[in-house]
Amino acid sequence: MNSGQAQKTVGAVMVVGGGIAGMQSALDLASAGFYVYLVEASPAIGGTMAQLDKTFPTNDCSMCILSPKLVEVGRHTNIELLTLSEVQSVSGEAGNFEVTVFQSPRYIDMDRCMGCGTCAEKCPKRIVDFYNAGLSKRKAAYLPYPQAVPLKYVIDSKRCIYFQKGGRCKACQKFCPTGAVNFEDKARVRKIRVGAMILCPGFVPYSPLKCDTFFYGRHPNVVTSLEFERILSASGPYQGHLVRPSDQKEPERIAWLQCVGSRDSHHGANGYCSTVCCTYAIKQTLIAKEHSTGALDAAIFYIDIRTQGKDFEKCYVRAREEGIRFVKSKITSLMPGDDTANLMIRYTDAMGRRVEEEFDMVVLSVGLSVRKDTVLLAEKLDIALDPYYFAATSNFRPVETSRPGIYVCGVFQGPKDIPDSVMQASAAACVAGSRLATARGTLAREKPSVSERIVAGEPPRVGVFVCNCGVNIGGIVRVPEVAAYAKTLPYVAYVEENLFTCSQDTQDKIGEVIRDHGLNRIVVAACSPRTHEPLFRETLTQAGLNKYLFEMANIRNQCSWVHRNDPDAATEKAKDLVRMAVAKAVRLEPLEEVKLDVTQAGLVIGGGLAGMAAALGLADQGFPVHLVEKEKALGGHGNKLAKTWKGEDIGAFVAEMVQRVKSHPLISVHLESTVVEAEGFVGNFRSTIKIGKETEVVEHGAVIIAIGAHQLKPNEYHFGRHPNIFASLDLDRAIETDPERFKNVKGAVFIQCVGSREPQRPYCSKVCCTHSIQSALRLKDLNPDMDIYILFRDIRTYGQREEIYREARSKGIAFVRYSLEEKPQMDILGDKLRVTVMDQMLEVPVQIDADIITLASAIVPPADGKPLSRLYKLAMNEEGFFQEAHAKLRPVDFATDGVYMAGLAHGPKPVEESIAQAQAAAARAAALLASKTICMSTVVAYSHPAYCSGCRTCVDICPFGAASLDAKTGKAQINPAQCKGCGLCVASCRSGALNLKGFDQSQTFAMINEALAS
Repeated sequence: MNSGQAQKTVGAVMVVGGGIAGMQSALDLASAGFYVYLVEASPAIGGTMAQLDKTFPTNDCSMCILSPKLVEVGRHTNIELLTLSEVQSVSGEAGNFEVTVFQSPRYIDMDRCMGCGTCAEKCPKRIVDFYNAGLSKRKAAYLPYPQAVPLKYVIDSKRCIYFQKGGRCKACQKFCPTGAVNFEDKARVRKIRVGAMILCPGFVPYSPLKCDTFFYGRHPNVVTSLEFERILSASGPYQGHLVRPSDQKEPERIAWLQCVGSRDSHHGANGYCSTVCCTYAIKQTLIAKEHSTGALDAAIFYIDIRTQGKDFEKCYVRAREEGIRFVKSKITSLMPGDDTANLMIRYTDAMGRRVEEEFDMVVLSVGLSVRKDTVLLAEKLDIALDPYYFAATSNFRPVETSRPGIYVCGVFQGPKDIPDSVMQASAAACVAGSRLATARGTLAREKPSVSERIVAGEPPRVGVFVCNCGVNIGGIVRVPEVAAYAKTLPYVAYVEENLFTCSQDTQDKIGEVIRDHGLNRIVVAACSPRTHEPLFRETLTQAGLNKYLFEMANIRNQCSWVHRNDPDAATEKAKDLVRMAVAKAVRLEPLEEVKLDVTQAGLVIGGGLAGMAAALGLADQGFPVHLVEKEKALGGHGNKLAKTWKGEDIGAFVAEMVQRVKSHPLISVHLESTVVEAEGFVGNFRSTIKIGKETEVVEHGAVIIAIGAHQLKPNEYHFGRHPNIFASLDLDRAIETDPERFKNVKGAVFIQCVGSREPQRPYCSKVCCTHSIQSALRLKDLNPDMDIYILFRDIRTYGQREEIYREARSKGIAFVRYSLEEKPQMDILGDKLRVTVMDQMLEVPVQIDADIITLASAIVPPADGKPLSRLYKLAMNEEGFFQEAHAKLRPVDFATDGVYMAGLAHGPKPVEESIAQAQAAAARAAALLASKTICMSTVVAYSHPAYCSGCRTCVDICPFGAASLDAKTGKAQINPAQCKGCGLCVASCRSGALNLKGFDQSQTFAMINEALAS
């Protein structure tokens, strides 16, 4: 290869790890015009999220929201799955790597395997099922889980009789109907050229076997949190019934022990906080209470409750209100109780008292650890790791490793939950896309088009697919009875019952059935169209059927979940819902989507760190950007901050960012400017920017909102009445400008949660604990003899931030806990300040004299959020922060297509998370802008002018600005590009002038008639 070829930028990316982070990175890159190799060590993608029962804080079914994503990855033209694969070596440099990938044999021919399961059924070898966390058995020939992608079986050669006993058995091969079993299958080595790599190999739960303190492995009723997820799961070993492993009896008392393997340097544990354990424990207690037939006593034994994520604190409050016990304590021992199936916990409570309690079951909230093979991978790739073996990254470049062109996201970057993993995954896609911008589209393939079958004139032939959803539906609704009933309905030509209708094999089967049986309408009786309708519609498209000839009957959310204690009523209601869906389906007509050109430019509102990062993320990928900032200078809150928690200079980084933004040829900066008008829709917006007395109209295809937030000015603790009572940012500024002032200070007090975690603002401001500890350590540097007290409710130094908490304690900084009911009291005594706080351990008030007092006050949403929400029709939560489309899987998207969010305007977060979210927003916007054209949904309202009275009700009520009155006729008209099909205008129209495609009156009344006929 000559040097010119060696330097050529390759338009492909290798993503290592097929969990939720890897899938998100792959989809973002593939949608933006890059070819993606998705390398996964296991037989199927999905990662740990596929094992979870529900997700926090929404309690969505984890598999239900993951499954459409699995299928989307599996069927994407520009994503190539390499399962059972691992990276052996990497050579080359950023833009042009050669990666050697070792692919282990599956011993099943994927082209021949049809997923029938005969091999597993006939296999005589039963072994531990790792998907069910060891609580059940599987065969040596197996499918990782029912919705696995690829949906192909695999043979475990380490446990297969044929491989372990010298050629005996072969039962699977004998009975396989397609001859897919191939014992001669060999490993393969591939050399693949890519321009960049993204590492998201996931994690392993900490193993409590490293420490015998908790009797794990010696008592069946001591389980890990992941094992408890499988117990709760409808697809788990107990079909979602809450039972304990020893005797399958329902437990009446369950204890959760926090920080097992985290925040502890002993017994092989990890010193960092694993970030997710408090939240998943709260989720599990709430779900366990729902599953319990009795009054479950659920208790969480904790050090600090760390619910610092968006809306997480509300779930913590809800758990308390629902009777979950939160016991601040130190566990001293866990032993079998008098009834040996039970367990006795001995602990010291917050008051120092020794207490004993007996429980039927104990759940160990285990932390997250880096996989050993991930450490080996890092060595092969020559990237730096931190002391805990996470990838070493800068707060300013959170997804960049020490080797250019190799990026990281998910838990390998540090402990984090699903939303942050998804955000980082998109951020990594953004940075990789920026690196490879010149090669965009060079390797990507066009999606093959399928000609649409003309069904006009055909009599309706309806296919009905009824889903069991494991036992989510099938455990309550008698699905075979519903399927049999569907066969009796008019125009129904085909009925099938499925275990999981959303799985890859069922999607393929639906396509085959449509073609083989000439079906021209499809009804799926399953879960929510909100999560699954796009998946099924795409299946219809690939089968050559207009995707709007589809209807869903929600027999889960609206039926089995509602009537979980009445199977008879649930079954009858499911029949009603199916009958109504079929009645509508018969009357459906094909709808035609309209393609529109995309304006390939972006608008970023807000010039702080998040806004600048978003603008650079788009511009570096080749898209022009308008950056609007209302102040005189760029930088936002970055101009007020000194150091990150890792000690990096924020001021210097802000200056670097400002210089990059101002000098970038594709970024137009508008200072002292605001957006005052907006119109248009995804791909085609027109926004009016006011600059002084002048205005400028800009056209753009996407919007990123990054307008920041601000620190609350407290109205308590005598703030503003004494020069030595600071807000935290004011203290930072004072220390930086006049450090000598603090060298003679003898005593300092920090008061946490000022204005946060209270009824008026029921959220955690996330950054305050870390910030106060940083400031306290800075004061200690100035005067090591200074007495410093931090008054707190819970210390929330999540992730690796636990290190600075540990450092603060080692340097003598005192931490005193207080409760919301007994907040500290402050008195001004001349030049001195005195704080009185109730010490929860001593149960007596303690007086602290201080020279300075710092209030860690709340981050509050920006005042200019509401005007922008009206302009672009954006949702906000109750507190005034912008609301994402989906808390887990769309954490930077608004429900309004083409508009994205980043930074503090979404919710409180530190610098590195704001930057990652901004880059994620840029990735999502870039995927839209790179597409050049978009298809608009046809499920929109339309007007009959002859019936319209011009009353303006539709105009006033439309939340998306789609309705208006024609200037000449005064009659209602609907802009189909802006309409979201919500139906508000149709329901409100007094003269019947408006209708909604796909929900016209004949269809709606047909459903109503069938409902009344029951």
